[in-house]
Amino acid sequence: GEFNTILPERSPHTKMGKIKAHELREKKNSDLLQQLDSFRTELSQLRVSKVSGQGGPSKLSKIKVIRKSIARVLTVYNEKRRNALKKASLKSKFIPLDLRKKQTRAMRRALSSYWANKKTQKQQKKDSYYPLRRYALKA
Repeated sequence: GEFNTILPERSPHTKMGKIKAHELREKKNSDLLQQLDSFRTELSQLRVSKVSGQGGPSKLSKIKVIRKSIARVLTVYNEKRRNALKKASLKSKFIPLDLRKKQTRAMRRALSSYWANKKTQKQQKKDSYYPLRRYALKA
């Protein structure tokens, strides 16, 4: 037999469910913020219906989907914002604190390789006066 089933038309309310990150990346920041706002209002409505006891398990399970969608939108929005900041800070001498490498406090305070390998004048003289001896060995 044939398995071609006609899917029911989705209401605009159900369409707002799970959203893909790659779809969000194509949108503008203003659209993302607008979508975030609509997800948040929907979440508050779902929480109200949860407290009042109306709307069955479908609404309760939708809370998780909406929360994850909000997280997805925020992640993409922050990604875009950070990338824009990175591009802008390439030209400047200093990088904003939140874009720098985290590492550990001690590692951040440690000398850079340039300063760690630098020698004093005295040490440079010693090295030039007493170079490493090379011995010719018989084969």
